[in-house]
This record gives sequence, C-alpha cells and structure tokens, in this order.
Amino acid sequence: MRTIQFLLRKEFLQIFRNRPMLAIIFVLPVVQLLVLSFAATFDVRTTTMALIDQDGTHTSAMLAERFQASGYFRLTERVYEADRADEAMMRGDADLILRIPVNFERDLVRTGAGKVHLTINAVDGATAGVVQAYALQVLAAHGRDPAAGFGVAQPTVLVPRIELRPGFWYNPKLDYKTYMVPGILVILVTMIGTFLTSMNIVREKENGTIEQLNVTPIRKGHFIVGKLMPFWFIAMAELAMGLVIARVVFDVPMLGSLTLVFVLAGIYMLAMLGVGLYVSTRADTQQQAMFLAWFIMVICILMSGLFTPIESMPDWAQALTQFNPVAHFIEIMRRVLLKGSGFEGIRDQFWILTAFAVVILTLAVRQYRKVTA
Repeated sequence: MRTIQFLLRKEFLQIFRNRPMLAIIFVLPVVQLLVLSFAATFDVRTTTMALIDQDGTHTSAMLAERFQASGYFRLTERVYEADRADEAMMRGDADLILRIPVNFERDLVRTGAGKVHLTINAVDGATAGVVQAYALQVLAAHGRDPAAGFGVAQPTVLVPRIELRPGFWYNPKLDYKTYMVPGILVILVTMIGTFLTSMNIVREKENGTIEQLNVTPIRKGHFIVGKLMPFWFIAMAELAMGLVIARVVFDVPMLGSLTLVFVLAGIYMLAMLGVGLYVSTRADTQQQAMFLAWFIMVICILMSGLFTPIESMPDWAQALTQFNPVAHFIEIMRRVLLKGSGFEGIRDQFWILTAFAVVILTLAVRQYRKVTA
C-alpha cells in the first residue's frame, strides 16, 4: 500500500503541476457541458416560411395568420409565383412553402373541404419530420376552429367527439435538455478519462522514464493501479461537478439514487480507463495514442444512442451496441436520473459493464507485460 500511495502522490503531482492539463481536465468539460447542452437539440423553435396566397380571400388570410400565430413559423417571403418561393428555399430563406391555391374559399363553401400545398426542405430529414408535424398540427387546429369555417355550412348531424389528454412521464415539459444533458455528461467524463489514460504510459515512453520504472522493484500491479487511479478519482469528481451543473443550471430531475449512479460510474470508468490503458500500451507516441483513442471514441459516441435512437439503427448496428459501454452507461444515467429506476431496472447493463471492465483490463495488463518485456 505504501508503494501505491507514493505512486499516486507522484501522479497527482505531475497532473497538478501541468497547468494546461488542469484546464483540459476541469475547465473544458464545464464549458462543453454548458455549450453542448444548449446547442445539441432536435427541437425546432422557429421555421422560416414562404407564403403563396393565390386565393386572396379572408379564409386564406386566416389560415396564413394561424400559421404565424402558432409560434412555430415565421413568414419571411410573401410571393405570388411558385418559382420565387422555390428560389427562396434554394437560398435558405424559407424551409416551408405554404401554397393556398385559387378557389380555396369557394371549395370550402361548396364542399366543406379545401386543399393546400406544403413544400418542406428535407435536407435534414429529422427537422423536416418535425416541421411537417407542426404544420399538420396547425392545419388540424384550424379545421376544428368554428371561426375558420367562414361561409361554410355547418353540419346538422352532431358527430361524437373524442377528447385526448396526453400525459408525458419523466419529462413533462418535453424539454430536450432534460434528455440530452445526462448523455452529454457521460461523453465528457468518458473522453477525459480515456484520452488522459491513453497518453499516460506512452508519455513515459517518450520521456525515457519507462525504462527507469521497469528496473525498480515496483510490481506491475502497483504500477498499473498508480497510473489509473488518479484519473478514476478525477473522473468521479468531474461527474459530481457535472451533476451539480445539470441540477442547478438545467434543472435535470434526479429521481433515482445518486449512490447507485456513482457505484455504476466507478465500474464504467474502470472499463474506459482499461480502454485508454490498452491504447497506451499499443502506441509508441502520444500522437498515435491520441488518434487511436479518438477513433475508438467517435465510434462509441455515434453508436451510443446519444443523438440517434438505437432502435432506429440497422440490426447489425443494434447488435454492435451491445458491446459499447458508452451506450449502456448513457442508458443507466437516463433510467436512474429521469425515471428513478433502481438496481432491478439496470441490472443487465450492470453485468455487461462489469464483464467489459474485467475483459478490457485483463487485455490491457497482459499487453503491458509484452511491451515492457
């Protein structure tokens, strides 16, 4: 234990004497959490709209006004020719074209039905789907409004109405930050722990101190523990700091046990530190270690379900996510914090993370033996 204490003291001294590293460890994650949590959202606040009102009646004006009053759409172009509206969409000045054709009001009066034409910019498919849902919601509300039936004969037969009252659990306000912040926090803690660990041993190689350490009576187990544990403690401290920011700044609910979160985070960080250690033993320079770690992290992040649902991925990609510890810990954070799940709710993820930590640490330790032989 005295040997490990001296090694830990040495590692902490090296970390805290390196001021650029301190900024990377403590300042950048806070800035990234604050920026990314506001920026990384699929919510569509306001959509620019071009209007082609070829009918020019009171009814068509009411429909256009309802689109603007909804708060989802901002009128940027009012034109009378389809070509000019298409040009506005080409320039990026409009993401939705609402065309109200001639005889719109007359058709409503005669048949009780009228047609409108929507053209949506679908370069971003996810955004286009949201814009379409907003537009259909506005049209449905307009159709239910008695005042919208200007000049239209009302039906004499009463049709039974079904009233829907949706209830949203775990995120009642549908705030996207509530969903994103736990996942972004996982990514930041992971990147710090994995990147710093991946460059730890390889830095000793570049400085020429690895040979001096190898000839000392320090056991390999003590050396590995001394190299990994400082970053484990730092990752846990950053997680605690991030949870405070999530609660105070973003009002993220924390319905579950924080003790359970930190226990599982400790296992998870052992797994990711093992990944960094394995990369460090394979690389010969810090540049190689950085690129290898970045390659692994990009794949893990993109397949973690942070930005795209895992259920929407192809079957082969969904199978690969079972071997992605980042995906499992993001699921743990969301279930425990947002749903209040206990151990029974995340037991499968717990065993997967534990198995991954054991396997990757074993491989890393064995690889270190080959490197230093």
